Amino acid sequence: MFNSKISGLGMYVPENVVTNHDLSKIMDTSNEWIVERTGIKERRHIKKGDGNSTMMMGVKAAKIAIERAGINKNDIDLILFSTLSPDYYFPGSGVLVQDKLEIPTCPAMDIRNQCSGFIYAVATADQFIKSGMYKNILVIGSENHSGGLDFSTRGRTVSVIFGDGAGAAVISREENKNKGILSSHLHSEGKFAKELSLIGPSTNRWVPEIIDANNPEDTSYYPFMNGQLVFKNAVVRFSEVILECLNHNGLDTKDIDLLIPHQANLRISQFVQKRFGLSDNQVYNNIQKYGNTTAGSIPIALTEAWEQGKIKPGNIIVLAAFGSGFTWGSTIIKW
Repeated sequence: MFNSKISGLGMYVPENVVTNHDLSKIMDTSNEWIVERTGIKERRHIKKGDGNSTMMMGVKAAKIAIERAGINKNDIDLILFSTLSPDYYFPGSGVLVQDKLEIPTCPAMDIRNQCSGFIYAVATADQFIKSGMYKNILVIGSENHSGGLDFSTRGRTVSVIFGDGAGAAVISREENKNKGILSSHLHSEGKFAKELSLIGPSTNRWVPEIIDANNPEDTSYYPFMNGQLVFKNAVVRFSEVILECLNHNGLDTKDIDLLIPHQANLRISQFVQKRFGLSDNQVYNNIQKYGNTTAGSIPIALTEAWEQGKIKPGNIIVLAAFGSGFTWGSTIIKW
């Protein structure tokens, strides 16, 4: 059995910066209200006509990751694309990336696990490599949230949180058994599915039915979030799944060199940091400038942390996520 490692990282965010003050001009909110509740000061949004989409941002991040991995694009054996905001209802964004990167008949599939999507994708890639089936797997997390949010006062509790962006990682075979991805731990609890969801349109209630109803109060095609319930579950599940990966590998919280939590809410990250007694240098947050980019948040943060020299060979890196489903998971890496 082989080990796997992250051999290359890349990220891309749109140039268009949207501040809290910008949002306060189109809905009843304020910079103070948003910062107090989320820690977010600004986020990036795709600008109409800038050529970006969920897939295109993923491609831009992927090209950087492949170059940093020191491989040719044709060395990629599989593409895993995690997103909740695909370019098309179907097919998935992974095959669109295959076409844009011009990797001949490379298999590709999408992973629909929202905020936990990148963790699930990394865990999947890790197992494909451990089995010996593939050597290099491209994992992408990318989101175009701004194209589907309610930017009225009615939708402010959700729309102020999310941003657009993409991150990518090349997962490669590693012969050294003492480095790379040590383990991943995944969970779900579907009884809470509707508490953080976008219900429609679906094939149970397709577009003509929505148009015929002509109900201005219908918000089924916008994201819904039971914020308090999500927060209460997130702080518990984050803590549990971080301890799970540490215990599985005979490690303790003091062994963590860097924790990169999904950037859902700065208050959640701070709660978990305090729970484990971690210093500011042991936790990486960038939600303040990018908002919640869902499947893109961990690979964007991981890439930034690596670019800033915060990740060094031999470091113990913990990635952890919680989100819609509910789903949650962790991956622990010896760099």
